[in-house]
Amino acid sequence: MQLKKGDTVKVIAGKEKGKTGKILRVVADKDKVVVEKLNFVKRHQKPDAKGKGGIVEKEAPIHISNVMLLCSKCNAAVRVGHKTLEDGKKVRICGKCDEILNA
Repeated sequence: MQLKKGDTVKVIAGKEKGKTGKILRVVADKDKVVVEKLNFVKRHQKPDAKGKGGIVEKEAPIHISNVMLLCSKCNAAVRVGHKTLEDGKKVRICGKCDEILNA
């Protein structure tokens, strides 16, 4: 999994194509991510002890192949590469400008 919680991504396919957002949650076993304020779906919720029921809107997962990481330096959707530093730490790098990616 090359994307992490907190990364800024751009949607490259689907109904939200072209929009950007921050990853809220990674569902690794299904290869999906939940992106903040994107891919809203309506769910019918029964009333429970906490509150009322009704139709609730929430973010649904998007497949990881439909999003790309945004590089903060070149401000573009990029592929993610990996590099090992001299101290043995493995980091993610931008596929276009070879800068170390945040987080």
